[in-house]
Amino acid sequence: MVDLERIKAETVAYFRALDENATLRHHFRHADEEGGLWYLEAVPDRGELIAIKQAELTPAGQLHRYSWEHLEDEHGGLTDQVIDPEGDPLEPIPAEEFQRVWTRERAGQPL
Repeated sequence: MVDLERIKAETVAYFRALDENATLRHHFRHADEEGGLWYLEAVPDRGELIAIKQAELTPAGQLHRYSWEHLEDEHGGLTDQVIDPEGDPLEPIPAEEFQRVWTRERAGQPL
C-alpha cells in the first residue's frame, strides 16, 4: 500500500522549496475554450519550467488558486505538467498582472 500522506508531504515540500528559493519567475496566461482564464507562475528546475502557482478565473467569475499551500480541491489542482512556452498556447504576462489575479479576493472583486 502506498503511503499517500508521505507522498503528499513530499509533493508539498518540493513545490514549497521551488517557491521559496526561486530567483527567476515566469508568468503566463491562457484562455480556454469555455472562456476561462488560466494564470501560471513558473520557475526553472533542472532545465524545465515548473508551475508553482496557478489561478483559474472561470467564465462565471469564480477564482480557484493552487500552490504548495493548496494543491487541489474539487475544482482542480496545480498542474503537474512541465510548462513549455514554445509549445503550449501560453501568453507571457507581467508579474504584476499575475499578482493582481492571485491576490484578488474570492468574493467577486473586479479585476
